[in-house]
Amino acid sequence: MKIISIGGSAAGMSAAAKAQRMLKEGSVTVYEMSEHISFGACGLPYFVGGFFNEPSTMIARTIEQAQENGVFVFTQHQVLSIDPSQRTLQIKNLQTDEIFQEQYDRLMIATGANAVMPPFENIKLKNIFKLTKMEDGIGLKAAAMSSQVKDVTVIGGGFIGVEVIEAIKKLGKNVRLIQRSERIFNGVFDVRITDIMQEELLKHGVELILNESVLKFTGEKSVETVVTDKGSYSTDLVIIATGFEPNTSFLQDSGIEMLPNGAVIVNHKGETNIKDIYAAGDCATVPHIVKKQNVYLPLATGANKLGKVVGENMTGGDALYPGSLGSACVKVMDLEAATTGLLEEDAIALGLAYKTVFIKDKNQSDYYPKQHDIYIKLIYDAKDKTILGGQTLGKNGAALRIDVIAIAIAAKMSTNDLGMMDFCYAPPFSKSWDALNVAGNVAN
Repeated sequence: MKIISIGGSAAGMSAAAKAQRMLKEGSVTVYEMSEHISFGACGLPYFVGGFFNEPSTMIARTIEQAQENGVFVFTQHQVLSIDPSQRTLQIKNLQTDEIFQEQYDRLMIATGANAVMPPFENIKLKNIFKLTKMEDGIGLKAAAMSSQVKDVTVIGGGFIGVEVIEAIKKLGKNVRLIQRSERIFNGVFDVRITDIMQEELLKHGVELILNESVLKFTGEKSVETVVTDKGSYSTDLVIIATGFEPNTSFLQDSGIEMLPNGAVIVNHKGETNIKDIYAAGDCATVPHIVKKQNVYLPLATGANKLGKVVGENMTGGDALYPGSLGSACVKVMDLEAATTGLLEEDAIALGLAYKTVFIKDKNQSDYYPKQHDIYIKLIYDAKDKTILGGQTLGKNGAALRIDVIAIAIAAKMSTNDLGMMDFCYAPPFSKSWDALNVAGNVAN
């Protein structure tokens, strides 16, 4: 059996490694466009900010390690097209420009996502960066550390945009964030949580420009000004973090079913609509546990898990991925925040009868040093009080409390169950009634 993975990041390498361990006879091959495999792009903002200085730290597994385990790896190779009827791939060696065909028996599509680059005028000026690849991080870090760079503009108020703000502030620069919508993390957190996040950014001297759309950049050779639909702002460097789109344009004529945004549709086994073709990672959908729909959630956690499931199934297994809750967390300067399950806007869109509770409590006992506020929001069914979603915000343990809510959703627990759950207690970590208990009891 000949198994091929197109893409060598989280999902692709998880699938390849699992398949190689289970394969009795045959070969596992990975074709990757970049120079690296198993690259953790989530570390890029922290590399830029000098939290660590060796970029290879972001590589979870080297090419040599993969090959030692029996996986054939070809980097700087781009798959141009797929012919499912012939089970063939057209592949280009980016070093030699040679184009050749390769046959497969089982195929994994794990091509990830590309940074969305809006059609801003003069986007080719120097000192304008995106942040998705190792080379992006190395170039941005070198430019941002220059003494000539004092004012930095970040475009986009999602995960990368907010994370890179902390990195740039750590380098001692002035930072401005421009967000097209009326708030940051629109569609990721509910309003009361994002309001507190925005206050935190302002408290740290971040200039927050909301409800403005960037139109163009001006400058001689390097960017000097960002022009929006409402004004213009002087800047020495720009970071564009306006989101991601699935890297699947090469599949347009393959017959593989995709969402309108290009995400490959898969089931709980990672299967596409075409026999023996699988997909996972930032190029594909995941089944959502609460929504009962295929959704696009480009998160490393789901990519690794569904990739492992695919690796087993490509070798004759019958593994199932239970689905995703979209659990995610982020550091916003001195605060940490997390979300899982449904937002309130999701519940409205699904036509659910729901209720919410929002509490402000403390993360630990008041007589232990460094007590801080913690905020918790729950979305739950109005009839049986089954928990449908939640968000947390605060310091010292606020983000990881979301894991409890995620388990509660997956287990179909109610707010009453949460209110009486027996959590551990010691003054440095919580109160005798943890904030999660309080949230559950307030809902009751």
